[in-house]
Amino acid sequence: METLDIGAVKAFVLAAELQSFTRAADALGITQSAVSLKLRRLEEQLGRRLLERTPRQVRLSAEGLAFIGAARDLVSTHDLAVSAFETEPRRLVVGISHQLIGGELPSLLGNLRDHDPGLRIEMRIGGTRELMQAYDQGQLDAALVLRPEDRRKQGRAAFTEAFSWFAATGWKAPAGKPLPLATQGESCGIRGAAVRALDQAGIAWDEVFVGKGAALLGAAAAGGLAVAVLAKRAAPQGTMDVGGVLSLPPIPSQEVMLYSALTDRRSREALRVLTLAFR
Repeated sequence: METLDIGAVKAFVLAAELQSFTRAADALGITQSAVSLKLRRLEEQLGRRLLERTPRQVRLSAEGLAFIGAARDLVSTHDLAVSAFETEPRRLVVGISHQLIGGELPSLLGNLRDHDPGLRIEMRIGGTRELMQAYDQGQLDAALVLRPEDRRKQGRAAFTEAFSWFAATGWKAPAGKPLPLATQGESCGIRGAAVRALDQAGIAWDEVFVGKGAALLGAAAAGGLAVAVLAKRAAPQGTMDVGGVLSLPPIPSQEVMLYSALTDRRSREALRVLTLAFR
């Protein structure tokens, strides 16, 4: 068998993990048709159907499931080989919305370390407004934030984050009392969307805890202090989604934007790995 095209294998891994040709194309910086062509040629070369395509989803076939582990190893080994001579330290200053940071941060940082051992990361966590101001002032190389209200800024849609209501496992709403909320305060757009939804649904609420960041709100929820609106991915252990149980209104999904003017391959690859880790 002829040598596998590493670009096609990488496209397969991304399409499988992101469950979308469109997202895989975005991550690779190529067109969706190019991804489809790469995958078709890979399947022809292997003589196996690796992915099942439906109008709404892309998922692994039985043969794709058998191949995905080896494919990931091949891509990882290739990336390490490519970066073998990039021993010079590279400093990257990245701002990330505190709404996005959850318990998966150690594995996220591990992905960056494995991708580029010479990378020196300075990570700043804050609100969208604060981070965008720092980015505009040249203090950040890149910012990964919830879409700002000012949509004139040039950025790239990275992914969509789903939010919901979380409380401690087994938590029960106090009878006859307003719903206790943990929020990030009045300046937070997610808090605004949540309380507007409650008001429109005629549900009384009381803000009993204010803290900055998903970690603090998650702690308040896990401790049984209040209900918190969190990104589903960032909800900590010991909490459960109580939106359906308590008949709470849905929270609109939020678009996450990546802002960066970096053009060198090494930095762009690091940001791609970072974005995929969040996805």
